[in-house]
Amino acid sequence: MSEITLPDDEYDPLIAKVKQYFLSELDRELGQFEARFVIDFFVAELGPRIYNSALVDARAVVETRAELISEAINEIEKDIPRS
Repeated sequence: MSEITLPDDEYDPLIAKVKQYFLSELDRELGQFEARFVIDFFVAELGPRIYNSALVDARAVVETRAELISEAINEIEKDIPRS
């Protein structure tokens, strides 16, 4: 499996949110580097778990849709007379 990463353009808004969170909730001011470090830590630690959870959800959707398709095919299947 490839490493889970964020596109560079997604860091700036997340860094601002992390800095605000630490300031308002923990009364701790973070710099840009520290905030990015926190984000990278959580992406590395939580990313695979969230990714796998999303795959479980996606698999359930695909399986449900596959069942619906199978039922639809069964409905249009023609009976074959037995000789």
